[in-house]
Amino acid sequence: MKPARLRADVLAGLTTSFALVPECIAFALVAHLNPLMGLYGAFIICTLTALFGGRPGMVSGAAGSMAVVIVALVVQHGVQYLLATVLLGGLIMVAFGLLRLGKLVRMVPYPVMLGFVNGLAIIIALAQLEHFKEGETWLSGTPLYLMLGLVALTMGVVYLLPRLTRAVPPALVAILGVGLLVYLLQLPTRTLGDMAHIAGGLPTFALPDIPWNLETLAIIAPYAILMALVGLLETLLTLNLTDEITESRGYPDRECVALGAANMVSGAFGGMGGCAMIGQTVINLGSGGRGRLSGIVAGVMVLLFVLFLSPLIERIPLAALVGVMFVVAQQTFAWGSLRVAGKVPMSDVLVIVAVTVITVFTDLATAVLCGIVIAALNFAWHHARELYADTHAEPDGSKLYRVHGTLFFASTTPFLNQFDPAGDPAQVTLDCQHLSFVDYSAIAALKTLRERYTRAGKHLRVVHLSERCRTLLRRAGEQQG
Repeated sequence: MKPARLRADVLAGLTTSFALVPECIAFALVAHLNPLMGLYGAFIICTLTALFGGRPGMVSGAAGSMAVVIVALVVQHGVQYLLATVLLGGLIMVAFGLLRLGKLVRMVPYPVMLGFVNGLAIIIALAQLEHFKEGETWLSGTPLYLMLGLVALTMGVVYLLPRLTRAVPPALVAILGVGLLVYLLQLPTRTLGDMAHIAGGLPTFALPDIPWNLETLAIIAPYAILMALVGLLETLLTLNLTDEITESRGYPDRECVALGAANMVSGAFGGMGGCAMIGQTVINLGSGGRGRLSGIVAGVMVLLFVLFLSPLIERIPLAALVGVMFVVAQQTFAWGSLRVAGKVPMSDVLVIVAVTVITVFTDLATAVLCGIVIAALNFAWHHARELYADTHAEPDGSKLYRVHGTLFFASTTPFLNQFDPAGDPAQVTLDCQHLSFVDYSAIAALKTLRERYTRAGKHLRVVHLSERCRTLLRRAGEQQG
């Protein structure tokens, strides 16, 4: 590795580690867990996916989407059941990758991707507002003005420093610079140590202390499946985004296996479950991190903070981290999606808005599923409308229908409406050279059409079926003559 690339990855990893710590602590607290569980999960998952994953430059850790999924489990059954769920969820992720199902992410339309990044950008920004509270009370007076001033200073450094130099990541300079300013001037502002004390030892191996029986499986399986689905979705979509930013290609199946294995290790060592983190990935990429080393450095630094550097890291002002995350939210949001109204089909605009809103108010899995359903229904509707037929009267007095398009569940009614069994001659030919049969609805439509002509005392002959259509008809037991 070239020295310049090595230096860029190390600095990017260091910058990312500063942003990982408060996020993982916050997500652990959301899930009613010890903050160290979030930090251990971040160290293990970030390091292992960086080492063995399919997308260098992408950062994984204890993600908020996963924390939300398991809150109810922790409250009802406790931490040990959570660790078992993380183990099972990781196993499902590994199976997903080994079965080479990562390619399914190709089924996610681009408008859904835009809604995904917009929704997560809004979530990142809204999450920072919690730092403007002390307990349940919003800051006011001098503490509020000081917080706002430091946030603005941090954002100013991140935006303006690249105009002077790109030798060091601007986010790193902003965090360290604002932290030094607060320390030297003894400014009374909240620090990372006010969120939680992060000093601790090495994570230790211990299988979850639960009864290993079918009753336990019934409890953890639904949460494990949901955790795996949410984690895989967020990871694969973030992988796609990273591919676009870096103009390179990742390997989804390899990333799924590595993520699953990392979750299993995390669960065995007392850590939270996790997946790709879009905010920290954007920080890493924006800081110049492109190789595996950046993720490894980020993960290892989290562990070093816990073991040795907690007195220093706890002094970092929350305002500096909030400012960096506000910039990340601004850079993550696809502002171009606001200008597409009137330039793209309204259905695509609807998908973008729907996925964004659903991501913010529910969860990523629901949002992406809804977006795919809306996009699929819109595609089916428009594709069904493209079916049409040319008709010709043959010299022998028969009639020829030449149908163009795709015959599937949404186009069966338009297909049947092309024909006139009552008014047609005794011999009718259906030319399928330009017609594709897709599903059982298509076969049923052809069967219905034949029955209509039979009841009218007429004969329908079907010609020029493709081999695929013939296979579909043979399996359904339909005659092709």
